Amino acid sequence: MTVATTSFLIFAASQVGTPGPANMVLLGTGARYGFRAALPFVAGVVLGKQLIIWPVGFGLMQLAELVPGFFEVLKYVSAAYICWLAWKIANLRLSAEGFEGDAPGFWAGLVVHPLNPKAWAMIVAGFTGFVATGTPPFDATLTIALCLLFCQLLLHPVWTFAGDRIAHAVAGKVVEKYLMWTLACLTVASVLFVLFGGGAHI
Repeated sequence: MTVATTSFLIFAASQVGTPGPANMVLLGTGARYGFRAALPFVAGVVLGKQLIIWPVGFGLMQLAELVPGFFEVLKYVSAAYICWLAWKIANLRLSAEGFEGDAPGFWAGLVVHPLNPKAWAMIVAGFTGFVATGTPPFDATLTIALCLLFCQLLLHPVWTFAGDRIAHAVAGKVVEKYLMWTLACLTVASVLFVLFGGGAHI
């Protein structure tokens, strides 16, 4: 095997299934809008990672070598976007009273992973740590893409459904605003960990 598929699947599941910017956003979206209403957003989040995998697999790493500051700038722009999402989560309320707007849709979900520094770190680690030297780019990229797609299809809905269940328990209660601020703080904390705590050096 030119790609250590089993090892990478274990690694991918550990990364996709643990708290991070995308999962915190999914948790908050499920809590605010409900599991079913959030499904188009979940689909966008799942497929959005493919927008990173294929360019990385076919040479984006070469761009990073040619323009050393490229990923550094991207990292902080991404972190700023995720923190903005966290602010939105913090100020949302789960109860139907005062409801404004619809759940974010597919297109909103599609940009979450391209702007998620943990996703970039995970994918780069996949190519550098689990792909043998000399592996054809298409074979390596397809394997990485399918493994991550499988893990996301299983685990991203779990986070969204967990948010939905939590919302049923706390909506309209005093604890509600504290829950939303906690989710927002966890989102920001996950971004800070990726940026400064070693999370980007998996």
